[in-house]
Amino acid sequence: MTERQREQMAALLPLYEEWNAQINVISRKDMEHFYEHHVLHSLAIAKVVQFKPMCEVLDVGTGGGFPGVPLAIMFPDSRFTLIDSIGKKIKVVDDVIARLGLTNTQAQQIRAEQLEGEFDFVVSRAVTTLGEFVPWVKKKISKTQYHPLHNGILYLKGGDLTNELFPFRHKVHTWDISEWFSEEYFETKKVIHLPL
Repeated sequence: MTERQREQMAALLPLYEEWNAQINVISRKDMEHFYEHHVLHSLAIAKVVQFKPMCEVLDVGTGGGFPGVPLAIMFPDSRFTLIDSIGKKIKVVDDVIARLGLTNTQAQQIRAEQLEGEFDFVVSRAVTTLGEFVPWVKKKISKTQYHPLHNGILYLKGGDLTNELFPFRHKVHTWDISEWFSEEYFETKKVIHLPL
């Protein structure tokens, strides 16, 4: 990371602490593990794919801006659209984007099904089951390939996913985050890639 990226990453905690005092964006007990549970978890996606310049990434159900904001800092030449149906969360994300000076990122209060446009990748953190999630976004994946990893969904989720992933078993690929990060939090967490 460049010095600028390090500064942006370091600025995240005070920004979220400030917002959390007004709106409960991140659970209070999670704030003491902010970088581990939110930033590092988001960046597990960067272990699977290096987004290329001009890559279009959609973060569905971004909440307070995860995984979108840390990924946007990590890949300043890619373009990120962060969406959530809850207005107060988007208000927080808009402020974080502005104060970090992230010119490659925009946030919108909208449901995935209503959003126009095509994206190389859709990222998300355990918004719902994959079976429910796929219909929301499957028509939004661009057919043009720029990356070694096929365009599609990159999903962060934990626990036993056997049943959830069964319908996609011939296409889906999973990585154990614990292979990269040794913290106990990541023990059952995975990055799921579903090409679409």
